[in-house]
Amino acid sequence: MDCVTDEGSVAILYCADLHWHGVHAQLSSVLSGNKQPAVTRTSISRHQISNDGGRISAALPKLDVSGVWEADAAPFERTVYERDTGCVRWNCLQPRSRAHVRIGDRELSGAGYAECLTITIPPWRLPLRRLRWGRFVSPQDCLTWIDWHGAYNTCFAIYNGNERMPLAVSDSEVVVDDARLEIEAGVALRSGKLGTTILPGAPGLGKLLPFSIFNVDERKWLSRGSMTTKDGTSTGWVIHEVVRWEV
Repeated sequence: MDCVTDEGSVAILYCADLHWHGVHAQLSSVLSGNKQPAVTRTSISRHQISNDGGRISAALPKLDVSGVWEADAAPFERTVYERDTGCVRWNCLQPRSRAHVRIGDRELSGAGYAECLTITIPPWRLPLRRLRWGRFVSPQDCLTWIDWHGAYNTCFAIYNGNERMPLAVSDSEVVVDDARLEIEAGVALRSGKLGTTILPGAPGLGKLLPFSIFNVDERKWLSRGSMTTKDGTSTGWVIHEVVRWEV
């Protein structure tokens, strides 16, 4: 779940339920920043999430973070990968929302986004080498894309509630048949191996997961975006990333 203010302050909340070899753990993480390299805090701790009638409420007590997201666009769900051994199911709960987040004594209000990813295959066994993901939200438009490359390949975008086959996906643009999103260079929110960014706050995971998962490389940005269609141009914020899965 994320929130970006008009001025560019950002908060991204992650809540994970992990089940592995009979062990169940909850992981909470928050990334926050203000037009500068963001700070990530992570904890193996309980979180509370409710999703009722287009309203998502989340609380990460250990990190002193909470938030509310009110849906402003219809949800969309899709299977990204499926085999007999398991699947990756992507549920875009709120392609666009009105969000309010509290981090300690700071409060942020702005455009938001929320999704739920269900993975029933150990991540290090996915046929994945590079993943591009991103979301754009403006008052008029919302666009989310997934570009998966590896032994298995898939690429799709959801533009204003409709699935599109992207004609181009890069750090600087996403093009579908009836719209083009131009992405500015922006600010790096996070850059490096998961073992040095997200996971230091959860040292217990090192005893459960293969060492190779800590070498997954993630590059995440916050950028201004402009969506151009035959009806005109809308502007908003883009959160996008490239993940290299060399495990």
